[in-house]
Amino acid sequence: MNTRRRRRTGYGILARIGRAARVVVIAWIAVTIGLVLMLRWVDPPTTAFMLVDRLDAYASALPGYVFRYRWVDWGNISNDMKLAVVAAEDQRFSGHFGFDFVESEQALSQRSRGVSMRGASTISQQTAKNLFLWQQQSWARKGLEAYFTLLIEAFWPKTRILEVYLNVAEFSRGVFGVGAASEYFFRRHASHVSRLQSALLAAVLPNPIRFRVEAPSAHVRARQAWIVAQMGALGGVQYVRALESPSCWLSRVDVSWC
Repeated sequence: MNTRRRRRTGYGILARIGRAARVVVIAWIAVTIGLVLMLRWVDPPTTAFMLVDRLDAYASALPGYVFRYRWVDWGNISNDMKLAVVAAEDQRFSGHFGFDFVESEQALSQRSRGVSMRGASTISQQTAKNLFLWQQQSWARKGLEAYFTLLIEAFWPKTRILEVYLNVAEFSRGVFGVGAASEYFFRRHASHVSRLQSALLAAVLPNPIRFRVEAPSAHVRARQAWIVAQMGALGGVQYVRALESPSCWLSRVDVSWC
């Protein structure tokens, strides 16, 4: 009799734990969806990456550290700057739903041949990571990154994804967003950044701590020239104008069809 009671008690505890877990999961999904929906219209005052960067700098008493961040709306960002980051970071941006499987396959192929691993994260993935997650690589972070990437792609148009990315990307230690970067490096507003300047800013994105806008290495200059060529191959600023068409982001097709 006591054994049966213990079994029933055990099953009851497990059932309560299961119900509590379901409530927590449903609540977490609801909160994250609500947060992503809100950021469709509300400009983020900060991001997870910015907070960590500032805490690290203050904790280590990093000399000369100054945090710079200023939001710039889509219409006030140079079309060359928009195009440059697509050319540099994610040339299939207009056609995928957050994940570039072609680029990922090429990256894995290079890794299998012993070549240094190339970046395969899309602009959508980088936006999700910068907004919500931490820097250290782990399977947990990659899983959450994929989850937030899907939410962003589902609820935001491509222009909003690119707008947020341009405003939260790190261009140098403590310099976040094209608004702060254009003023800090070029003494001009983000709307007036030239094609060459845009390509230079985009060239440092893979590693803004190692690569320097103010003192570009030969590698950065070569990458800048490559980005300028890719901007032309994508169709120039016409690519950006086509990206703004609702038919493009709703259908997720290549902008050359728009």
